[in-house]
Amino acid sequence: MSVAISSSRLVDAVDVARAALLAEGETPGAHIGVSAEGDYAATHYFDAQLPGYRGWQWCVVVAGAPDSSEITVSEVALLPAADALLAPDWVPWVQRVAPGDLGPGDLLAAPADDPRLVPNQIDTQDVSLIDQDEIGQVDTEIGLGRKRLLSIDGRAEAAQRWYDGDYGPASPMARNARHSCGTCGFFLPIAGALHSGFGVCANEFAADGRAVSAEYGCGAHSDVPAPAGNGSPAYDAYDDGAVEVVALPAGSDGSGDA
Repeated sequence: MSVAISSSRLVDAVDVARAALLAEGETPGAHIGVSAEGDYAATHYFDAQLPGYRGWQWCVVVAGAPDSSEITVSEVALLPAADALLAPDWVPWVQRVAPGDLGPGDLLAAPADDPRLVPNQIDTQDVSLIDQDEIGQVDTEIGLGRKRLLSIDGRAEAAQRWYDGDYGPASPMARNARHSCGTCGFFLPIAGALHSGFGVCANEFAADGRAVSAEYGCGAHSDVPAPAGNGSPAYDAYDDGAVEVVALPAGSDGSGDA
């Protein structure tokens, strides 16, 4: 006659759970807890003494059928505890790439659904600088062989990034400048919808070759006046041609000569 199994017997089945781990070739540590999973199952936890798995634990699920005294092992697994050492969450490569990562010879393809780009035949609501009509940037790009152009979102993201960056009006250099790039002779405005807001610096002693905001500024502005006057304004000029001859007392220099 079979005896109905109880959840207490499953909770007490520590040796059965440990034996299951030993049979798998593992070396479990101390028994650290058990939880009843209803009337016919219980989960036992053991320390996992494995190199590289700090804070992990072995999990062994034991079970029993109604009207049976036999205890069986349903599952053995290695699981992380609350303070376990875990690998960081996986991030797709397209989200891991950061500015500055691209090196010589590297290839970086834009995703097919990149929101920053649109097919060349789609109007990006840009304005042609040639005829100033609202015919869109696409009309001026026909024949250049580019399959995709910047979308409105892509252009807005770039403008915000440049505006907030090192060459925007909030940078320390711009805050200490007396003149803005929009009035500088070295400022080359870019074409398209960003024409009025951004350009490229052509001053080799300033932000040469960088996309700068028209509101950015530095001390190398084309209108900065040259310093006036001669010598240092703080001190009189030193005339090293005027030499005063002084007779020294005999023996004061150790030679006895005047």
